[in-house]
Amino acid sequence: MPSRDHAAQQQQAVARTVRRTLLALVAMLGFAFALVPLYDVFCNLTGLNGKAASQARVAVAMEIDESRWVSVRFITQQGQGLPWTLEALDEQFRIHPGGQYSARFVFTNHADHPVRGRAVPSVSPAEGSLHLRKIMCFCFQEQTLAAGERRELPLVFQVDPDLPEGIRDLTLAYTLYPVTTPSSAGDDGAEHSAGGET
Repeated sequence: MPSRDHAAQQQQAVARTVRRTLLALVAMLGFAFALVPLYDVFCNLTGLNGKAASQARVAVAMEIDESRWVSVRFITQQGQGLPWTLEALDEQFRIHPGGQYSARFVFTNHADHPVRGRAVPSVSPAEGSLHLRKIMCFCFQEQTLAAGERRELPLVFQVDPDLPEGIRDLTLAYTLYPVTTPSSAGDDGAEHSAGGET
C-alpha cells in the first residue's frame, strides 16, 4: 500500500502536468490569434494571396498608357452573420493603366436594427494587388447602416502602368463581414465616411 507521501507526490506531479498543459494551450491559442493579423500585415506588404491594401493610397499623376487595355471586374460575396447585401453598380471597366476611375457600390441593411459591418477586399491575380491603387474606398473602415438603410458609396482607383504585360484582367472581390467589437466614441464619423486618408 503506497504511503501518504507517495500519494501526495503523485498528486503534485499530476497538478504540475495539468498546469503545464493549460499554459501550453493558452500559449498556442495566443499564437493562433496572433497569426491572423501578422499574416494580414505580411500580405498587405507583399501583395501575397491577393490581399489588397487596407489604407488609402495617394492619387498619383501617371502617364496614361493608351496603347493598352485592362479589364477590371468587381464581384461581391456575402459573409456569415451579416444581414446586408453589397451590389456593384459598375461591374466591369475596360481601362487604360494610369487613368483614374470611379466605381459605385450599394450597401443595403435588411435587418430591422442598425448593423455594423465591413467589406474586405482581395485581388486576383494576386500579383495585381501590388498595382491596383485604391484612392478612396469604403473598405478602409467599418460602416454602420440603420435599419433598412440603402447607401451608395464610391471606389476611386488607378491601375499602375507598370502592371505586368501578361495581366490583362483584374478582379477585385469584396466579402462582407459583421463587426462585433464595440466602437469607440470617436469612430462614429469614420464609420460613415466612404474614403480614407489621401
